[in-house]
Order: sequence, then C-alpha cells, then structure tokens
Amino acid sequence: MAEYQNIFTQVQVQGPPEMGMTIDDAPMRGRTTRARFSRLYGIFGNAQIGPVHLGTFGLIGVIGFGMWFFIIGLNFWAQAGYSPGIFLRDLFWMALEPPAPEYGLGFAPLNEGGWWLIASFFFLVGCSAWWVRTYRRAEELGMGKHVSWAFASLLWLIFVLGLFRPILMGSWSEAVPYGIFPHLDWTNLFSLTYGNLFYNPFHALSIVFLYGSALLFAMHGATILAVSRFGGEREIEQIVDRGTATERAALFWRWTMGFNATMEGIHRWAWWFAVLTPLTGGIGILLSGTVVDNWFVWAQIHGYAPLD
Repeated sequence: MAEYQNIFTQVQVQGPPEMGMTIDDAPMRGRTTRARFSRLYGIFGNAQIGPVHLGTFGLIGVIGFGMWFFIIGLNFWAQAGYSPGIFLRDLFWMALEPPAPEYGLGFAPLNEGGWWLIASFFFLVGCSAWWVRTYRRAEELGMGKHVSWAFASLLWLIFVLGLFRPILMGSWSEAVPYGIFPHLDWTNLFSLTYGNLFYNPFHALSIVFLYGSALLFAMHGATILAVSRFGGEREIEQIVDRGTATERAALFWRWTMGFNATMEGIHRWAWWFAVLTPLTGGIGILLSGTVVDNWFVWAQIHGYAPLD
C-alpha cells in the first residue's frame, strides 16, 4: 500500500497555486500576484513560494533589518582590512561593540560605538515594524493573535538586552555587542559579573521552559508523524471529529505515560512553554545589576545556595 510520506516527502501533492483569501473585494491588495513551486522546498515543507504580502510595515521592517545587517557587515569588512580571506577566517570573532562606559547614554563617535547605536536603532525599528505586520496580517485574515504575542515575547528579551536595561543602568556599554563569539563572551562575563546567573531564579525558569518546549515539540511532532499514515497531520479534522489517528496517539501516551494532551491542548502547552522562555529570561536579565548585584549572595540569603 502506497503511503503519503510527510518527512523527506516521497510523494509531493501539487495543485494550482493557492493565492489566498478574497478580503473586502480586494483579493490581492498589497500582495504579489505570482506564486511558484520548488521541489526542494517540498521535501521539507510546503512547496509553494508566494504570494507575499509586504505592505508599509513589512517594507519598514525589511529596510530596518537590511540597514542593521549592512552596517554590521561593513564594520566587519573594515576590521578585516577589506581582505576576503581574513574576513572569512575571523568572521566568528569579529565584533561591533557598544560605546564605552564614559559615554553613558550619549552618542559616541562612529568608530567608538556610534555605529553600534545606529545599527541598533535600525534593528529595533525593524523588529517593531515586523511585529505590527504580523498583528495586522492576522487581524485581516480573521486569525487569533497567537503568533504576534509569541513574537512579542521574543521582542521583550531583545529590548531588555539592547534598550531597557542599558537605560536603567545609565550606559549603552551594558548592551550586547554584535558578533558570534563576542556575544557568547558577553554572556559569560555577565554571569561572572553578577555572581553566577545559574542562581538567578528567572534564568532557571527560562531554562526549564526552553527544555520543556523542546521536549513538548519533539514529542508532539513525533506523535503526529507516527500517526500520519492514519491522517494524523490533519489535526483540525481530528479535533472536531476524532478519528483513528487521535485514538491511537491518545492510547499510546496513556499506555506509556498514563496521561495525554489533546490535539488542541498540546499546542497550547507548547505555545506557553516557548513564550515563557524569553519572557522569564528577560526578567532575569533586567533584574541583574538593577535590583540584584550578586545572584549567588541573593541565593544564600534566600536559603538555596551554600553559605560557605
């Protein structure tokens, strides 16, 4: 019996392009008018590419992200002495640093943190515009705003790291540099400066939700793939008219765990776990240096770190 495989798809079902809903008698308002198919994309997901809705806020977002990427790239290119070989060799170690502490919240010279300030401005504008875009697209399609609020949770962490906490600390130097290893070095130094971030309870919660969301998504994805031969990937149908895929999945988890989430409930579990990861992490970062100067001492005072 031939089966429809939906991981590394063997059979790609393809019909006419889906151009989207007709809304307010304007079927293509703000959207591109063409769509195409990619067999490569079809291996990993939906093969259709387009149409795309950009709109005003989408365009602002693209410009903001583009300028941020362009400024960082040119600074890295200059650090490499405009040598392609050195650029590729040292890319992971290059950094665009925020201004030094003596500049406080003022504007620093371009080569002493000014470029970081300009890049950060474009990045935060791009993030904000993209959030508005996700909200307005969901609203026009009559969807819930779940994606927008999930994205807002990430933006909370981004704004804490690059804007809110530096302002509360009175210096842009408290912000995160741009760069791969410099970003990791900043995280390590941050933990050492504030007495080991592992004793920060909000950091602990963030890790719990991070691991928990990874586990929940893996379990859910594995379950649906395991019952896809019974139509398990058609989850909406299974929610309103429970079929053999749902019955088998529920039976499996009751047999192995004694309990199972519903086809709808598992998505709420995963959504909350994923959203709470950056939300609690941002709280922990924001409190470091503003409310708590040493998390190890704080943990000692509250009785869950050794006193000697």
